[in-house]
Amino acid sequence: MTTPDRTSNMTGNMKRKMRSAARLYAVQALFQMEHSNLTLDKVRLEFLDHRFGEMMDGEEMLEGDEAHFTRVLEDAVAHQARIDQMTDRALVAKWPIGRIDPTLRALFRAAGAEFRDTATPPKVVIAEYLDLASAFFPDGKEARFVNAVLDHMAREAHPEAF
Repeated sequence: MTTPDRTSNMTGNMKRKMRSAARLYAVQALFQMEHSNLTLDKVRLEFLDHRFGEMMDGEEMLEGDEAHFTRVLEDAVAHQARIDQMTDRALVAKWPIGRIDPTLRALFRAAGAEFRDTATPPKVVIAEYLDLASAFFPDGKEARFVNAVLDHMAREAHPEAF
């Protein structure tokens, strides 16, 4: 007997919020992996055990879509070289991915993982990661940069969608 997916009875709006939270956590986890010696499995478990729905600094963290978080994180790590190459093609020649802000690098890797998957329309992926860029960098300059890079990456991954 199979157990029902706990998200099957949720509203569409709640599912979208959980996916958005999963994207945020994926970017943070990728950032953490780059700056620590922790493996993908250790970071994934840390986030699932201590971030999803937990209290942090007196505020409850959003519950994330665990399956989406895991898929984005695993795909970003498994396909990092290809995603980084796609990102490099979208960047100015003098600014390869290794020279950009580590938060942006994590964001591009998570978005690149989602561009590999055809389940989410590329324009939705761009909008979601633009929201994250705006949250991480509220002055707006980076968001414009992220928009240009993600648009280029999406057109390369899914030209038929544009």
